[in-house]
Amino acid sequence: MSDNKVKIKVWDVSTRFFHWSMIVLLAALWWTAEEGEMEWHQMCAYTLGAIILFRWFWGFFGSESARFSSFLKTPIQVLKYAREQKTQKPLKTHIGHNPLGGYMVLFLLLLMSMQFVSGLFATDDVFTEGPLYASVSNEVAEIFTWIHRNLFYLVLGVAFIHVAAVITHTIKGDKLIPAMFTGKKEVNVEDEKALKFQPAIISLVLWCVVLAIAGYYFVWPIWMSM
Repeated sequence: MSDNKVKIKVWDVSTRFFHWSMIVLLAALWWTAEEGEMEWHQMCAYTLGAIILFRWFWGFFGSESARFSSFLKTPIQVLKYAREQKTQKPLKTHIGHNPLGGYMVLFLLLLMSMQFVSGLFATDDVFTEGPLYASVSNEVAEIFTWIHRNLFYLVLGVAFIHVAAVITHTIKGDKLIPAMFTGKKEVNVEDEKALKFQPAIISLVLWCVVLAIAGYYFVWPIWMSM
């Protein structure tokens, strides 16, 4: 660590758990769909839906660095940041998400939410139907099924861009990857800030409630039917 740098806590455990579990579940969802393991696909999907629900909640009521209000900047600020990236070497370290990264997070969260909701109405035309498939007409179900099958490729593409940007920033000095493991990040001394974090017990209880609901109503019935 250089003399003008200081290491501070940036990400809480819940934010980091969401980040890494999302990566694992997206990979599992892709594999189970490709292999036709639809029972496992549904269980992974409901688990992903549970953590997405948590992240939306955490974006409004969670720790300071996880709140949307802390990292969604105005379009002017985003454009200014984008222009600065062409000349800054090394890149300026931001506490939390940078202006472009913040909108990437929101975009990915929206895409994954759409992917999950469309799956509730989708069918594989063989054995598996979403729990809300029967509540809509066949025409509407076909639209949701098309969205569910094709939107996933957009999710993967955006996720790939996000990962590539994170790696690039890490190489250029804004060490995002280590911070998402440890929760701590090196920032300039003049940028040092004491962030407000929700007590760990609050996030633990919320995670237990969300995952328990998903498990009881969705994962457990599918598991018992296998």
